[in-house]
Amino acid sequence: MSYQADRVTENIDKAMKQLREAMKGIPIRWAGFKKEHDNAARSMANLTVLITDARSSFKR
Repeated sequence: MSYQADRVTENIDKAMKQLREAMKGIPIRWAGFKKEHDNAARSMANLTVLITDARSSFKR
């Protein structure tokens, strides 16, 4: 299970990097997109930390 948690966190990291790259062409304040992006990034960071912290409680 901890291997799967590692894979999930790696995939989240890859997706967030892709999102950052995709945002480069968008004007910063376009229709409140930056605010939504910041909220999503913060939520994904929280999820990643929770998954990483919970790895030790997964059965191997």
